[in-house]
Amino acid sequence: MTVFSEIGAILFLAVAIAAVMRLLKQPLIVGHILTGLIVGPYALNLLHSTQTIEVFSQFGVTVLLFIVGLHLSPKVIKEVGKVSLFAGLAQVVVTFIVGLVVVRLLGFGFTTAAFIAIALTFSSTIVVLKYLADKGDLDKFYGKVTIGILLLQDIVATILMVVLPALGNAGDQQVIFTVLFVLMKGILLVAALYIFSQFVLSKIASFLAYSQEFLFLFSIAWGVGLAALFQIIGFSLEIGALVAGVTLSITPYAYEISSRLKPLRDFFVVLFFILLGSHIQLPMLGQQLVPAIVLSLFVLIGNPFIVFYSMNLLGYNRRVNFLTGISLAQISEFSLIFMSIAYTSGFITSDVVSLVTLVGLITIPVSTYFILYGNDIYRFFSPLLARLEIRKTHKSSKNYTATHDTLLFGYDRVGEDFVNSFKKLGKRFLVIDFNPESIRRLEGEGILYKYGDAQDVEFLEELGLANMNLVVSTIADIEANTLLVRHTRMNNKKAIIIVLSQRIDEAIALYEEGATYVLMPHYLGAQYAARMLVEFSLDFEKFERARSRHMEYLKKRYK
Repeated sequence: MTVFSEIGAILFLAVAIAAVMRLLKQPLIVGHILTGLIVGPYALNLLHSTQTIEVFSQFGVTVLLFIVGLHLSPKVIKEVGKVSLFAGLAQVVVTFIVGLVVVRLLGFGFTTAAFIAIALTFSSTIVVLKYLADKGDLDKFYGKVTIGILLLQDIVATILMVVLPALGNAGDQQVIFTVLFVLMKGILLVAALYIFSQFVLSKIASFLAYSQEFLFLFSIAWGVGLAALFQIIGFSLEIGALVAGVTLSITPYAYEISSRLKPLRDFFVVLFFILLGSHIQLPMLGQQLVPAIVLSLFVLIGNPFIVFYSMNLLGYNRRVNFLTGISLAQISEFSLIFMSIAYTSGFITSDVVSLVTLVGLITIPVSTYFILYGNDIYRFFSPLLARLEIRKTHKSSKNYTATHDTLLFGYDRVGEDFVNSFKKLGKRFLVIDFNPESIRRLEGEGILYKYGDAQDVEFLEELGLANMNLVVSTIADIEANTLLVRHTRMNNKKAIIIVLSQRIDEAIALYEEGATYVLMPHYLGAQYAARMLVEFSLDFEKFERARSRHMEYLKKRYK
């Protein structure tokens, strides 16, 4: 069989297994690893052109990390907030320490245990983002925190991938010196590239952007070329690709480059995971199954609790902590790439790579159901979680009195606009929020607040909904708003209830529950713009004045 025929047969099988994964609502990465297992030497034995597939898979990993780098803009990293920094660092450190103890208890040597423990600390950016997007939770508070923690994990993984190849050539006495030297060399190189990208690369990209094909070709050449350069000077291909993406992330065309490269990534990265799956050693499955299950249980149960307690100690809400934790309950594509580099550098054997791949095969499918049914799982375990909390976070303003007649749920989005309206109307209002950052802002501005969650039935019953004239929710969560409308209407038939929704079907459902008015930002914005067209006609000056007012408003809210 020729190489072409071999790859064709493997891809045909990959499509069939991917279709099954699709029906099971599983990430395709699981199907690709299973395909590798089937075409490997212990099943159909179709994979013979390993050198060719390795080149393709290297190209796939290069493009994958190049795209990850495109989204690691310094601006994005700055916006993830303190919670992602502290909770993310706590998760990485505690998971590594506890994981190291667990792996050692399974009988592995210290070096091998350390590499396995590191692999267990990373969660899958691709899987989490995909399923959070499917649920529409990317813009929810826990979704933002989860993305922030994933970004921090990516940065930690990047640093480790910088150091790892160099350590393979260092003696025991030179480890600290080697690490410091490699980090210093890496920092200087990245700084030089950052300066180059600021003053030269952005201008080149602007010139290339006039031709989409030229921009596409340049992006591939830049990513692959920089990856090759990093390999020549002693780093890995993977870190070179990542840095290449970061240098382009500050250009205005980062998202366009990313969208054009994704089909290329999706094709070539398939071969990486197929090749990885083919390395699973079925004869050793009996020996590896128990360690794989133990490590998988640690990732699926232990990791979420580490995140839960890290965020609980920072003062965050029980539901947010839980949903963030279970969203991160899987190992990452970075984990598999990291183990592959460790194997190439001579730190671990192929059976260890096989073991971690098995952990991925278990944790990734299970965690997808955790993400999809997170709210149902939370409701089931909520009474237990309430008892397990270390820090109880329910609190109110020091001068809080139950004399208000208006409730506002959520201050982060457009809550400030409602607060200004309440003040003009002379309303006695109370703001409800569970984000400690928002609580601090409310405290600083002298606004009455109460810490709480709209999805906590017991909390809602404490608010005296029967005495409210107006209830407003700026929370973009259909379950929270449905519960709020339902409980308000059960206790109060005459209250005005204003809630927010992103979808038409959800807005109709909220109206049927008894909402007085449902805010739909996209449609309100479109209606306003349509009225502007009628009112302004094509008067450029009027549009300029509207533009200036809107920019001033947005800058004020952004600050």
